[in-house]
Amino acid sequence: MIFIDNVSAMEVMDSRGNPTVKTTVTLSDGTTESAIVPSGASTGKREALELRDGGSRYMGKGVLKAVDNVNGDISDALIGLSPFNQAIVDATMKEVDGTENYGNLGANAVLGASMAVARAAAASLKMPLYRYLGGANAMVMPTPMLNIINGGSHADNSVDFQEYMIVPHGFEDFATALQASAEVYHNLKAILKEGKHNTALGDEGGFAPDLSSNEEPIQIIMQAIEKAGYKAGEQIGIALDVAASELVADGGYRLDSEDRTVTSEELVAYYADLCAKYPIVSIEDGLSEDDWDGFKLMTEKLGDSVQIVGDDLFVTNVNILNEGIQKGIANSILIKPNQIGSVSETMLTVRLAQRNGYTCVMSHRSGESEDAFIADFAVALNCGQIKTGSTARGERTAKYNRILEIEQEVVYGEFLGNALFN
Repeated sequence: MIFIDNVSAMEVMDSRGNPTVKTTVTLSDGTTESAIVPSGASTGKREALELRDGGSRYMGKGVLKAVDNVNGDISDALIGLSPFNQAIVDATMKEVDGTENYGNLGANAVLGASMAVARAAAASLKMPLYRYLGGANAMVMPTPMLNIINGGSHADNSVDFQEYMIVPHGFEDFATALQASAEVYHNLKAILKEGKHNTALGDEGGFAPDLSSNEEPIQIIMQAIEKAGYKAGEQIGIALDVAASELVADGGYRLDSEDRTVTSEELVAYYADLCAKYPIVSIEDGLSEDDWDGFKLMTEKLGDSVQIVGDDLFVTNVNILNEGIQKGIANSILIKPNQIGSVSETMLTVRLAQRNGYTCVMSHRSGESEDAFIADFAVALNCGQIKTGSTARGERTAKYNRILEIEQEVVYGEFLGNALFN
């Protein structure tokens, strides 16, 4: 019988230069695998707790407490367990923690161990991770959503909306979709340079220019799509991550770049106007995580033609998602394992969403690493979509390159180019 023989952790760096947790699991057959936990910048207030040390070290962002929890309580609880029952492994850590949001151990401590156990189990069975977690049905290559202009808390510029993404949904396979995205990205850079705009990169590899409004980035992206030789709407759509919880002010939503504060109704009307003018296929966190009435209105107004994604709204939490389903809020959920804390809990949320006709978008965080776990996870769960930054910066391309490898392995299994609305 193969069992978990050792669990250990150390402090490493993420893509924003902050510490994070790397956990290594060794099995009794000698298999050893590791995982690195990401970290978000704009976070939902109902996310599982990311345990930080406080104090002056790393400006309070150290994770030595989380590391100690892995090396102590988590290791003690997991050693001797079978690595092949992920649900038992994750439930054991949940029981040891004793809170709903991992307030004692820290979700960053628990998730690292959860991911590393899954990796080790797959390696021990000589299976790729996506096949181990997803079985024979894991064959859908996800449509990428690429953040090519950064704003909000992901960039030091004048743009209010956090992410402007391209969605290459009109291609036969992932490799061709990624090629088209890279070509649009490089054409976008050329257009920005011609316009004397800043081409410095934001946290997720997109450009971070100062522009005159929240609509101008869409206009420039439309130019880049055309210049690259593709058809906007037919081959490449546009997606927005507004991160509207960051805009709440004075009883409404403050759009600094346009020097105005708007109500929920006015903001939804603004989105409707943008969708009428541009091929926008998805809007994430268009309202605040607390503005369920606004989300309800947005879903009613745009949900038949646009993917309405809840990120801060749902925080990958099965209970909150279930409430949203009952109330008819949104039609899609962003999937971030570190929002909920374990591989098993993430899978439960995805299954609930899929059973109820909600689309799922597997997602990175702005503070990432070279770890490509979510690439395999997206395929394992047949999410159909993945959001993991632009075609620049190694921590972003690591995920795309892994999906290219997976696509080769499954010999170009069924690619849902129109997965947004299937």
